[in-house]
Amino acid sequence: MSDARVLIVDDEPDLVELVGLTLERMGLEHTAAGSLRDAQKQLLAENCDLVLCDMRLPDGDGLELLNWLQARRPGLPCAVITAHGNIETAVRALKLGAFDFLSKPLDLSALRRLISSALRLGDRPEGGGVTFQGPRLLGASAPMQQLREMIARVARSQAPIHIAGESGTGKELVARLIHLSGPRADGPFVAVNCGAIPGELMESEFFGHKRGSFTGAVADKKGLVQSAEGGTLFLDEVADLPLHMQVKLLRVIQEKSVRPVGETSEQPVDVRLLSATHKNLVDLVAAGTFREDLFYRIDVIELRVPNLRERPEDIPELAGHILRRLLRRGVGDEAGVELTPDAIEKLREYSFPGNVRELENILERALTLSLDGRIRAEDIRLRAVPRQEVPAAPASLIPAEAPAQDSEALDNRIDGLQRDAIVHALEQTRYNKTAAAKLLGVTFRALRYRIKKLGIE
Repeated sequence: MSDARVLIVDDEPDLVELVGLTLERMGLEHTAAGSLRDAQKQLLAENCDLVLCDMRLPDGDGLELLNWLQARRPGLPCAVITAHGNIETAVRALKLGAFDFLSKPLDLSALRRLISSALRLGDRPEGGGVTFQGPRLLGASAPMQQLREMIARVARSQAPIHIAGESGTGKELVARLIHLSGPRADGPFVAVNCGAIPGELMESEFFGHKRGSFTGAVADKKGLVQSAEGGTLFLDEVADLPLHMQVKLLRVIQEKSVRPVGETSEQPVDVRLLSATHKNLVDLVAAGTFREDLFYRIDVIELRVPNLRERPEDIPELAGHILRRLLRRGVGDEAGVELTPDAIEKLREYSFPGNVRELENILERALTLSLDGRIRAEDIRLRAVPRQEVPAAPASLIPAEAPAQDSEALDNRIDGLQRDAIVHALEQTRYNKTAAAKLLGVTFRALRYRIKKLGIE
């Protein structure tokens, strides 16, 4: 970072001097430009690693420079400096590709954090994919390739991202990938399920509290927002936030600070905000249950995660990955498993209302019912299928005449029949599990898994 060069674009000598001193103390070189045209000339003549640009310039504004940079140097981070309280302009800048923004008067600690984060981008590769070791998106379909490209692009800024998609599509995984492929990867990733926190505890959980601020507050507590300091805060199911918390979250975004319960002053926070929901926020705004001003703050950039029925060509790869993970967890025989072509075709033709999460449940059920490590089409039970298509489970565990009925009732019926069959086999073999597995026609590992899952003692 010591070799980095920063361009300051501002016509106020005092501000240029203040920012320049800060950069010098960080061991960074810098140059200055007093106008839009001067900045463009310098950027064409020599390289730099970061641009700090005031929104108001004698011959234009920072938005013009952002547009110019997006056309010529899209990988160069540019942060804008706005007038105090001018959050609308800051949001416009973020939509145009600004790395981040700072409000006047400048907070020097916030300035140093922004500079450090922006320069860390130079250590990370550009392109259409994530190259780190860790979680990854599976599938080679066009929608998934586009999603990877979008993740790589949005990860390079600090703009709030809203991740939209149906339940079970992997929105939290996408949020983690954005975090891990951006400059905050070394910081914490704090995921919060907004619908799982009781309303009376929500403010304390989010923002923390001071000792004695309410009954039961026996010590100071750091909130979830502060726990994400230097990293990413992911608000899952953000649509479930009550209106009073939406107001407080809006202030956190605008002021980049929080006030713990019982505290008299606000404390600065440095977090990147990601959010997600399976609901339509536009409809909720129209219904008056979600604040319009908060919607525009968190939805600066929207990232949509495709559902599984849009990419059936990815199902074989996804299914293979899920089955290998299930085997590592002890589901099925450790010798391996094979998904037959007719089973794959049956999965490809299904609409998957529950997306990848439902695919995993279907495969886990099929794997435990498989007798020989091969999952066939008849081993796969899908929701809302006609009577004649209800697949048959192994005859040793479920009678062939089991009636067709709704999915939940059928699951309960199957569990009951399996429990009875397993208990009977154990009694016949004097509780010798190896012998009972042989009697039932399943592997010892599969029997052990079913005993644990059904709660048989």
